[in-house]
Amino acid sequence: MKNILWASFVLVSLAALLTSQRHWVVFSLLAEGSPPELLAPMGEGENVRWHDDYFIVQILDPQTFAIGEPRYQQENFNYLILGSNRAILFDAGPGLRDIRPVAKELTDLPITFVPSHFHYDHIGNEITFDHVAVADLPHIRERAQGDELQLKWREHLGSAEGYDAPLLEIDEWLSPGTSLDLGERKLTILYTPGHTDDSISLLDSDAGYLFSGDFIYPGPLYAFLPNSRMGDYQQAAKNVLDVADSSVRIFGAHRMGPPGAPEQTLSDVSDLRRALNAIKTGELDGEGFYPVTYIVSPTMQILAEPSWLQDWGARYPEFGNGQN
Repeated sequence: MKNILWASFVLVSLAALLTSQRHWVVFSLLAEGSPPELLAPMGEGENVRWHDDYFIVQILDPQTFAIGEPRYQQENFNYLILGSNRAILFDAGPGLRDIRPVAKELTDLPITFVPSHFHYDHIGNEITFDHVAVADLPHIRERAQGDELQLKWREHLGSAEGYDAPLLEIDEWLSPGTSLDLGERKLTILYTPGHTDDSISLLDSDAGYLFSGDFIYPGPLYAFLPNSRMGDYQQAAKNVLDVADSSVRIFGAHRMGPPGAPEQTLSDVSDLRRALNAIKTGELDGEGFYPVTYIVSPTMQILAEPSWLQDWGARYPEFGNGQN
């Protein structure tokens, strides 16, 4: 009897350990530890030009540029947004190549780098920017030493490709729900968590653009990572649907293939919210064990934890409808 009880205790303890460390275990299994080989160049269509053998540039309008990395395995897209006084570079890829010369070729304005979130494939890693602005969230502020922030593994995940978590020098804090004035152009900072708890999107209501980072894009949306939360995804979808016009053009940070930048509409956000609600109530079944794949639409999926591990709470419900 004692042997049975001891074996049961060991199994329960092992299960608890694996559950608590599941993100490290899963990510370690997926990690390569070095940057992937470059993809072969692909045809990008007449509206896209190659800047060099790595970056492409797509003009969305004379003041807005998508800077793509189609040869990087994750096919990242970063966005240069110009006002009359300053420019925003929203995301910077993994830093496999330096994006700064591309941006400086497109504008003489001072450039502020704004990461949509802190994952290694968006933060630029070893690239040092002249001016950096990040989301002003309680769990980020409380860790900052003055205006220095040392990123942690759980929010950076750079070990997947051999990147160390960088120390950020922060020049500007962006509060969710407020406007970022670029001079004759304003961007609203929307809190759009779910993929991570530090994710933001930028809404340009006048131009009709939403730059969504990893909140939404065509393909698989990752909701099983260390600081992902299903309830946060629900909040993010509501935050966007509350303030964005039905005609908004949504530009995400990854694509499934050419040509050009990934583009979606507000109906894709509505599809995402419906799927999340259906997952929560058990009406939408998934496939696989870890992660579980839920079909959102013909062009989009959610990769989540099993139902018994899903967290449907919201970390910061006070950052409600994007109007705080």
